[in-house]
Amino acid sequence: MNNYSQYHDESTAFHNETMVYFSQCTPNKVLSLGELLRLTSDVAVEDFAERDMSREQLAQRGIAILVSRVSFRIHRIPRENEKIIIHTHEEKSEPLQFVRAYDINAADGEKLVSGISSWLLVDVAAHRILPIKKFDEMKMREPTTLTNEHDCLPYGKIKLPDELSLFDERVIKYSDLDSNGHTTNSRYGAFVADAIPPDFRNTPFKDFRLNYAKEAMLGERLSIFGKIDEEEKKISFVGRTAQGISFESELYW
Repeated sequence: MNNYSQYHDESTAFHNETMVYFSQCTPNKVLSLGELLRLTSDVAVEDFAERDMSREQLAQRGIAILVSRVSFRIHRIPRENEKIIIHTHEEKSEPLQFVRAYDINAADGEKLVSGISSWLLVDVAAHRILPIKKFDEMKMREPTTLTNEHDCLPYGKIKLPDELSLFDERVIKYSDLDSNGHTTNSRYGAFVADAIPPDFRNTPFKDFRLNYAKEAMLGERLSIFGKIDEEEKKISFVGRTAQGISFESELYW
């Protein structure tokens, strides 16, 4: 019987052991992009919760922490039935963004995925982004000054090409929503995966970046436009609703 654990070490880095299950995989028997986003966001939420900063505790103060941008370097995508260990820790915040790093390793220590992400502090009632110093003033945790070099692409603004073609369209359904009432962040990975042109579905992508802009709401039509750049070995994506840009993403091979 497999035993899985999660724990903080003396540096407050959080570690979570798990299995890549059948339901989390693509037809190629590897972890899907949506599940990569779900696993990494879930361990971030659990890290905060274990340090007395659960969603409920944040809500009592009228705030929420929402993922804004992610970037992952895929050294080898985790495979079906593979035991993995997800490591995550906070790094020094920017004025308007929390910063979080990830490493996903195989059981033998092989590096599978590394990543960096940014998160926004939001006033829930006012729907307004707050400076991170407001959170620090609440003294819910000791801010870190840790900064590391990362082997993934930096998170940041995604520059879209001028000419884009319609890759896919979908309507946001009830099962896409989370308990905040908007499309859960991991679904955007599925939206990107579904929009990948058929000739590239078996491509071993090495970098994945995604920026969240405006959440897609129940019943909205999401149109996903994109472009293949053979020279840069990149596929660009942008998802739009009637309200404007919902997300932007890039896959490099």
